[in-house]
Amino acid sequence: MQVNQDFTAVRQYAQPSQVKANAAVPSVSTDKVTDKATEAYAKPDTDRLELSDKGKDITKMSDSERSALVQSLKDSLDSQMGNFTNMMMKTFQKQGITAASLQGDNFWKFMASGNYTVDAKTKADAQAAISEDGFWGVKQTSQRIFDFAAAVAGDDPETMKKMQAAVEKGFKEAGVAWGGDLPSICGDTHAAVNKLFDDYYASH
Repeated sequence: MQVNQDFTAVRQYAQPSQVKANAAVPSVSTDKVTDKATEAYAKPDTDRLELSDKGKDITKMSDSERSALVQSLKDSLDSQMGNFTNMMMKTFQKQGITAASLQGDNFWKFMASGNYTVDAKTKADAQAAISEDGFWGVKQTSQRIFDFAAAVAGDDPETMKKMQAAVEKGFKEAGVAWGGDLPSICGDTHAAVNKLFDDYYASH
């Protein structure tokens, strides 16, 4: 497993808890916006390989198990990110905002501006997603970041330090893409994932 090839993916996990902001975010075209996006966004992701929740130490897994976990985490994130983006684009388009004007970081800067409205269901779904037990909440997001780092590094503290550095870079890149101070939930997530790293180092 090539660590350098996975640094970019680690940084993707280190984005704002309710959004992922970096240049790798795929463009969104109007033909991808579906009526099912809002519904899917709020649903739990049952396809994710939840090995860490079953009490198995990721750092003690075999190479093949860790590779499978990395792929599962990537797939889970991509799916949820696609659902979120589609949901928001559907909302924006109803207000006359075109997908062409929101490519790349423009999407996140517009999100940060707050110059739009959302209906009650979209608001409720988003609040559920960033709640304590939501996919984009502090608990799940910080654990997802750490799980990815642990799956890549295995039981190697020095490599974990490199992965943590990549996470730090991801948070900084998110701030640039957001165009200002990140939401407070992002700071909470940042602190939570650093606590997971600290606990790991303490155990070694």
